[in-house]
Order: sequence, then C-alpha cells, then structure tokens
Amino acid sequence: MEEAKGLVKHIVLVRFKDGTAQEEIDQLIKGYANLVNLVEPMKSFHWGNDISIENLHQGFTHVFESTFESTEGLAEYVTHPAHVEFANLFITKSEKVLAIDYKPTTVRI
Repeated sequence: MEEAKGLVKHIVLVRFKDGTAQEEIDQLIKGYANLVNLVEPMKSFHWGNDISIENLHQGFTHVFESTFESTEGLAEYVTHPAHVEFANLFITKSEKVLAIDYKPTTVRI
C-alpha cells in the first residue's frame, strides 16, 4: 500500500439540529466552502447529502470533505481565526458531528 505524499483528507459528518432552516444550512455550507479562500493550506472542499440506501448513516445527513497539503496544514487550519469563527457558528446549528482525518492510501495489485 502506498500513502499519498503529504495530502490529508478532513471528513466531517453532520446532522443539523431539527428546526434549522434550509436557508441557514445553505449559508453554513457557503461559509464552509469559502474557507478554501481564507486558509492557504486548504486546497479543496466538497460536500453532499447522504443518499445511501443501506440506512447505515446513524442520523448523519451531510458530509464535508476538505483536502490539505499536509498534517501541518491541517493543524494550521484548525487554529486559523477564520476556521475558529466559522466552527463556533457551525457547531451551534449541529446536533451531531463526527470528524475524521486521514492520509489517502492506494493499494497496488
């Protein structure tokens, strides 16, 4: 198996609080996406809604994926004032959050 050089993926699963208006969720997603313009080591951002037919989502409804240049870049992101301000708002609208960071690995056959 071959680990990707430097790259780190930051995955966040979220269930927003009941009663959170769709417009609020849309604004939070736009704010999250804008972090890529404010935090230099954040290289990309993608998101989506759960569409699984397996019903294993455990109540999570949204997934967010960010790519960073390194573990040091991820650490810089976590403490960056723009992220801290955003995260403090995001968490107030979240019922459940799960975050996982990993280095992508490829299996050579």
